Amino acid sequence: MVSCELPNANNADKNLCKILKDSKVIVIVGLSPKPHRASHQVAKYLQEEGYKIIPVYPREEEILGERVYRSLDEIDFEVDIVDIFRKGEDTPPIVEKAVKLPGIKCVFLQEGVTNEKSKEIAKRAGVFYVEDKCLMVEHKRCKNEGLL
Repeated sequence: MVSCELPNANNADKNLCKILKDSKVIVIVGLSPKPHRASHQVAKYLQEEGYKIIPVYPREEEILGERVYRSLDEIDFEVDIVDIFRKGEDTPPIVEKAVKLPGIKCVFLQEGVTNEKSKEIAKRAGVFYVEDKCLMVEHKRCKNEGLL
């Protein structure tokens, strides 16, 4: 479900495509080092599409050739999108930190992940919010529609 009270889903989809087109840096919270995990596959795809991936994971030093950050608290540079691979109930404190990051345009909760409190946090901060969708699928859709 796309939020921010846009007039219709088509407009929200176009806004997401514009954000993807204008973005360069995507933080992936919960990026697994295991290649078979969805977070790893999505991050690898986005990296191959030219985005700078910033892994946030409690362990590992490097994933997909990028330095791993333990939490969003360690990030003090501009980011465009924060993509969250965590359970819905775990997302509000992550979203609280995400909306305060420099340059943040969008908070994205992956497919199967929703949380009303997270949605409210993003809305209050004026940050575009998407939940229960796959960023890789959405990127491919935007690309196929010629919006990237």
